Amino acid sequence: CGPCSEIYCHTEFGEVEIWNLVFTQYNRVGDPPNNLRPLPSKNIDTGMGLERMAAVLQGVETNFHIDILRPIVQAAAEVCHTRYDPQSEHGCRLRRIADHVRACTFAIHENVYPGPNKERYVIKRLLRRAVLDGHRIGVREPFLYELVRVVAEVMRNPYPEISQTVERVAQVIKKEEENFLGTIDAGLERIERVFAQMRREGRGVVSGRDAFDMYQTHGFPPELFESMAAEHNFTFDWRGYAAEMQRHGAISGTGEKTVFKRDPLEGLKKAMQGSRFLGYETTEVDDAKVIGIIAGGQLCDKADAATSDQQITLVLDKTPFYGEMGGQLGDRGELVGDRFRFEVVDTQVDGSFTLHLGRLRHGVVALNDRVTARVDAPRREGIRRAHSATHLLHYALRKHLGSHAEQQGSKVDEDLLRFDFTHPDALEPEQLEAIESEVNARIRAAQPIQWQNMPLSQARAEGAIMLFGEKYPDTVRVVSMGQFSKELCGGTHLDNTGRIGLLKIIGEESVAAGTRRITALTGPRALAHLRAVEQALLRTAAALRVRPEEVPERVGSLVQEMRKLRKQAATGTASPGATAGQLLATAEKVADVRLVVAEIPGATAPLLREVIDQLRRKGAPVAALLASCDQSASKVLLIAGLSRDLTARGLDAVAWVRAVAQVLGGSGGGRADLAQAGGKNAEKLPEALQRARETIRQRLEAG
Repeated sequence: CGPCSEIYCHTEFGEVEIWNLVFTQYNRVGDPPNNLRPLPSKNIDTGMGLERMAAVLQGVETNFHIDILRPIVQAAAEVCHTRYDPQSEHGCRLRRIADHVRACTFAIHENVYPGPNKERYVIKRLLRRAVLDGHRIGVREPFLYELVRVVAEVMRNPYPEISQTVERVAQVIKKEEENFLGTIDAGLERIERVFAQMRREGRGVVSGRDAFDMYQTHGFPPELFESMAAEHNFTFDWRGYAAEMQRHGAISGTGEKTVFKRDPLEGLKKAMQGSRFLGYETTEVDDAKVIGIIAGGQLCDKADAATSDQQITLVLDKTPFYGEMGGQLGDRGELVGDRFRFEVVDTQVDGSFTLHLGRLRHGVVALNDRVTARVDAPRREGIRRAHSATHLLHYALRKHLGSHAEQQGSKVDEDLLRFDFTHPDALEPEQLEAIESEVNARIRAAQPIQWQNMPLSQARAEGAIMLFGEKYPDTVRVVSMGQFSKELCGGTHLDNTGRIGLLKIIGEESVAAGTRRITALTGPRALAHLRAVEQALLRTAAALRVRPEEVPERVGSLVQEMRKLRKQAATGTASPGATAGQLLATAEKVADVRLVVAEIPGATAPLLREVIDQLRRKGAPVAALLASCDQSASKVLLIAGLSRDLTARGLDAVAWVRAVAQVLGGSGGGRADLAQAGGKNAEKLPEALQRARETIRQRLEAG
């Protein structure tokens, strides 16, 4: 801290502070007096308001009326179908809309899409605040997206690149508007009820529970709720809201996870520099030393397989094991010493230490024991294939979709990868095919894969791809593939793209607004997948008795045929003279029950069941037995159905259909309300139908 000077400019609108200087020369320690300690290095912190300076130079009363903001404010008024009055409440809202849409246009241009976390949440909150302002002006349809082109036009001189992404940015903003507009009316109504209840109860603080429910159910960010509460002179319980969020995270399993609740490595971190990673060069190290043993959450001097079967953690001074980082899963393998064998089931990282998690299979391990650290090499090779393939996939996505298709996350397993990237829409099959073909072309080209450490500034200058929002050290590792891909990456890779072998995309889906996910297989796993699909196709072709290439057309025909039959059943047009209405019109009445016994020639079992369902819906109480005869094969199909009130009286469709099927030399089964049977003597169908009438008539009259 230190003394400061504030620089003002006298204008016709009053005094305007345009500059501030802080002469930083003290460190404030404790409470006054005598709590200022001189700094060894003093400095001057200077800050000038650029847009305030522009307002002064242009002779306008507010930043929002300078030449790069007034057009956006005016355009906001036009799309909101209102007049801009600087002194009105709507005027304030229009200025806020202009400010927010400008900020969001630039952020989304840089692939920071609206979302639930970190910088994405800021964009979501800004957009929803602007949508609420428009809603209060009277706008009920998306409108912010229309201002993106205005922002690009106003800012085209200093930022010409903004005009290249207008359509994408507008599309993202419009989707977010549509999402919020779908819940905003119900949300505002709920908020007004909360405020009314608070007034009745004499409360002045919005509870954390109410704020959490509004965010979870209606998508109202708590900051937005807080500003609305302030308009009614209510305060906001942020601590309660945080507690509700934490409780929800614990219940849903989305809370943060830690390796240890308390840090048993604390003493080790003070005494040791960390574990030296040798996994870029080898998968086996012969002379590593055990420098840490963690069992039961505590550092130990030794562990004995005979007395403990719990998972323990070993820390080595050097290791070939890669700890899970950057989306790449941790290695597995074994640590072998003179007196023990330790199975590594996972590898994690804690600061500069590599943690080998697993079980002591036999023997005793002690501090300072020498071990051979051996990574599961085939698994590591599969992970290397998948990781190198993610870089090729990233390149192909940017080439075929645009530079906005940037990585948002990934998971790299053995010959399996999951890659999240920014893109507003689902990918068309043709796009997926082009991306997959591009990756496999790069694989066949067998380009060299190289990596080197270099200063961050050099990596930037060479065009290496970096993740937005990530903090990188001064020296970074850059992985290059041929002359087409260069990314900052700390993972393990192949030395040639050709060793990936093959990439097959098996899935594409949405994971968040503006974020898509591709799942793919590589190497042997991709080949196994293709063979499994091929075998399934061959079996399907054999069942349909067509060639494999004819399967889609044949399946399409079957689907159309099935839809047609279902439609016929639903509309009662299954067969001439056999609609549900016609069957009910000619039904026999036994006491209060309608009795339907009929043949529907050529009908399938699903069709007969559909007709019986219609009879039960329209004519209960009803007992129905329908038959279908295939004279060429001398087969008869019988289906019997009873409405629920008849089964409640003790009648059984299974007993009924079995009695009828005996006439046909067959049998059947099912449920009390719906049963099916078959028979072989088609010529006896008339006799069987007569038996059906007599049997159910006797049971109804007896009941």
